[in-house]
Amino acid sequence: MQSDKKIKKSYKLSMEIKEKAISIIKKLMKEGYIAYFAGGCVRDDLMGHPSYDIDIATNAPPSKILDLFSHTIPVGLAFGVIIVVIEGDAFEVSTFRRDILYLNGRKPESIELSTPEEDAIRRDFTINGLFYDPIEEIIYDYVGGREDIIKGVIRTIGSPSERFFEDRLRMIRAVRFSNRFQFYIEPETEEGIKENAEFLFPAVAIERVWQEFNKMIGQGHFCKALIDLHRLGLLQVIFSDLKDVHLNTIKHYTECFKFFPKETPAIIYLMELFPRFNLDDFLDLCVYLKLSVVESKMVAFHYRYRNLISNSEKMQKQDLVHFYAHPQSQLLIGVQAARLMRNEAKNFLEQHERQRKYFLTHILRIQEKRPLVNGSLLSEYGIIEGKKMGALLKEAEMLAIENDLNSKESIIELLRKSPNWY
Repeated sequence: MQSDKKIKKSYKLSMEIKEKAISIIKKLMKEGYIAYFAGGCVRDDLMGHPSYDIDIATNAPPSKILDLFSHTIPVGLAFGVIIVVIEGDAFEVSTFRRDILYLNGRKPESIELSTPEEDAIRRDFTINGLFYDPIEEIIYDYVGGREDIIKGVIRTIGSPSERFFEDRLRMIRAVRFSNRFQFYIEPETEEGIKENAEFLFPAVAIERVWQEFNKMIGQGHFCKALIDLHRLGLLQVIFSDLKDVHLNTIKHYTECFKFFPKETPAIIYLMELFPRFNLDDFLDLCVYLKLSVVESKMVAFHYRYRNLISNSEKMQKQDLVHFYAHPQSQLLIGVQAARLMRNEAKNFLEQHERQRKYFLTHILRIQEKRPLVNGSLLSEYGIIEGKKMGALLKEAEMLAIENDLNSKESIIELLRKSPNWY
């Protein structure tokens, strides 16, 4: 039910950000317009969550916003959305609007300027449909958002199917908000997701989906979020290899997530869902998700070493040292430990910490690229031929690590016995 109820409330945002946002509102009001804080920042403050990102909604037309503020970025001018920059901080200022004719499951074909109530009705979920007047300290709730925050419920504004037809990404956002706030998704909204899940693509770009996954990681409860995505039919649409995977299997795959290091990237979590994938399969997954070269290399590193480090006593010392020298090694050790029983995990972590400390001098040399024996030193002994020098440099590193040598003289003495020497 819509409501024009006005509720006074103290607002607890970052004071510096809040004051800059209020300066925008005062400037618009001076010109005879109304302007409010809108959406997520109002929701977060009502829930006692910190918020440093303030969106503003106004009845001022886009042309007037451009005229009033000297530093603007017209990111969505056709949809009445302009970024106003105040002393380095960006604020999204949007004109109250009514969306007209959705065709592509992502954005309207056109808009009409409207009232605050009509603007609230076009938004996704009731908890995101609130406005706040920071001058009068009044919350405007036309969609029952405040009540749903109190109840702890995620509910679309109006028909779920209509809201999801307008932007199919909202189905994933419903799951993200549900798990971020530990709210339940009300039955009609859940049913709307199930009915529309198969239509997620091609309306939504995979990059937008991946952004939502990364937000889920940062907001916690990623295990539950993946389970909910699968239960509602979305996860298997995003990843077709999971189409015939039972929900209980997904629950099993994600059990270890609560023990993963906090800095674990989303793609490393997702690797758990595909235990039968080989390296090529994982690299194809990276391409599908349009991940960076750096992220693809990280996936390859985790794939190659995750089984090796479980039996590190069988690894060559040189390979082990190079593993520890890699910037992803500690994360991988933490992820592997998360898969083990707690007592096994403790022993596993302690074992790797002992080994890492034992080889620390050699690890640091590799990380800092300062080998005991280098090309300049070998050239003093008359070694100038490229292939021979390369072979000796590799052998020198191996000898240093395998024999725990820390002087170049000791290594040269052993190198002289090598068949590669002269």
